[in-house]
Parts: sequence; C-alpha cells; structure tokens
Amino acid sequence: MAGSMCPPDLVLLQEKIASCELCPLSLSRNLTVPGSGPSEAEIMLVGEAPGREEDLKGLPFVGRAGRLLDEALDEAGLKREDVFITSVIKCRPPQNRKPNKKEIELCRPYLEDQMDTIRPRIICLMGNTAIQAVLGVVGVTVLRGQILSDRFLVTYHPAAVLRNRNLMADFVSDLREAKIQSLKLSKDALLNEE
Repeated sequence: MAGSMCPPDLVLLQEKIASCELCPLSLSRNLTVPGSGPSEAEIMLVGEAPGREEDLKGLPFVGRAGRLLDEALDEAGLKREDVFITSVIKCRPPQNRKPNKKEIELCRPYLEDQMDTIRPRIICLMGNTAIQAVLGVVGVTVLRGQILSDRFLVTYHPAAVLRNRNLMADFVSDLREAKIQSLKLSKDALLNEE
C-alpha cells in the first residue's frame, strides 16, 4: 500500500482483501485493488470498481480516469499522495460492468473497515455506485457538492467527467471543497483539544 507506514490493522486488511474469494470476481481478477494512500489521510476518495489498468497494476485510478483525477486533484490544490483512494469493489468486474448488488454487499465491509481504520475527516463519494453503497441513496446530479452526515461529500466519478468534460469545473470545485472542509475540521479538532 502506497503512502506512509501502514498500521498493522491496515496491512492485515490489505492482505485479507488480496486473498478474498467471497464472490466470483475473485476468479477473473489479476490483482485486487485495495486502495492506496497514507494510513492517516484526512481525505478519502471512493470510486466504483477497478478497471483494466487497475486490475493489472493493483492500484486505484491509474488509467484514463486516474489521469483525469490527478489533473483535478492538482487543480484543487491536493496531491494524490495526501489522499487515500479506494473503490467500493476491490476486484474488476468483467468488461468493466457495474458491480452488482451482491458484489457490493460482500465487499462493503472492506470499505467500512478502511474508513474505520484510516478515519478520514472527509470522504468523497465519486458517482452513484459509491453513494448507493455507503449512504443507500442515488442521485449524484442532485446531491453533487453536498456534504451528508457531516463527512460524505458527493461528487462525480472521474469516468463521468471523462465522458463529459463540462463536469470538470464542478468536480474540481468539489475536491477543493473537500480540502477546505478537511482543514476546517482539523482546525476545529485542534481547538477542541485546547
């Protein structure tokens, strides 16, 4: 796992994901894609599922959508190495199809464990699959830019922005807002400690 020294529970979780055989996706994958980033990241980005490039490299968002994500992070004043990036599903669905309900249910505990272990201040849910898996609702176009339950910021999936570059400004704005809210929450936490 890229990033700072991983606590033992995050390393164990990564190993558990790597050996997972809970659903048929384990039969067709090359590599699992648990996620990457610092173990104490203030911001977590959650996408849908690994694609072809991710499946080959074992890293999240390394294909075309990943290059767009890097560009958007840069424009928002964030660095990839400062955020933890993962997906709802840790294995590539065949032909990059959307993960089905059963796959999401079986894989969701891994995502929940990542959120509990890393404890990011802000979690960007990128696209309807991530929103549905975590919050049980859909409607990225209606919910986009909103922060729900004090920590979940809803935004577009980078692949959607690739298909419609007109969404890029909003996507960057959402990532910038994640940074602002993360800094605000960090400052509030420090003030509460005093």
